[in-house]
Amino acid sequence: MIKAILLDIDGTLTNKDKVITPRTKEALLKAQNAGITLALASGRADQGLMKWAKELEMDKNNGIFVCFNGAKVMNCQTGEIYFHQCMDVKDAQDVLEHLKKFDARPIVAAGEYMYLNDVYDNMITLNGKPFNVVQYESRSNGYILCEKKDMAAFFDFPVEKILTYGEPEYLQAHYQEMEAPFKNRLSCMFTGPFYFEYTAKGVDKAKAIDSAFSKLGISADEMIAYGDAQNDNSMLKYCGIGVAMANAAEETKAIADEITLDNNSDGIAVSLYRHLPEIFSEE
Repeated sequence: MIKAILLDIDGTLTNKDKVITPRTKEALLKAQNAGITLALASGRADQGLMKWAKELEMDKNNGIFVCFNGAKVMNCQTGEIYFHQCMDVKDAQDVLEHLKKFDARPIVAAGEYMYLNDVYDNMITLNGKPFNVVQYESRSNGYILCEKKDMAAFFDFPVEKILTYGEPEYLQAHYQEMEAPFKNRLSCMFTGPFYFEYTAKGVDKAKAIDSAFSKLGISADEMIAYGDAQNDNSMLKYCGIGVAMANAAEETKAIADEITLDNNSDGIAVSLYRHLPEIFSEE
């Protein structure tokens, strides 16, 4: 019996226009009205998830946020925190110092601010077109931008993660060098073609979900999860049913229990109709 639905955001819950399609929204509202818990599991901070939570009425139904790729889990209605693991200050400073050698620009979110070296160093080429990463990241999460010339010197307090952005081809060519000093110290992974990030050792979506949902009395075999990228793999493997979108990375498809339609074709809704016939019997 499915008691929880866990959802990545970009490339999974939202389509190419970064919106939830009406059919997917209706399916998730019906599931929630039937008593199933919804959880958004994303690299975003909690404030960056609230827009989607309100649209899906999770803020009225004790929805769950798995933030920062698993560094923090909270109830979006009550604010109760179920799990929270930051990076050590020394680790964060060492990462930020190391990144000065690369053309991979760091971003660190803390509170309402998004810190970076240069707000105007914001463009990459994505799918053959110019893409303003800083505008996308700050606007979609509601951050105020703040420049810091030396990020390593500034961050003398714990942070949940360090995100870097760059040209996809550059990151693919250099990510092993970027992670090499921290391979045994931190969790390092791609969260998108132009994003590579660092979190505390052992932090991933599965660990966070296991810690938080055990407190809610929901076991792994009572969960269904949807994702499309490397940072979703642990979640898809952990949950009773792990579903990859048709647009997912090949390694994510390979570890999934099944593959549904892509994020532009209501893949989540189609899957839920099949797994929850008692709710969607009239669909």
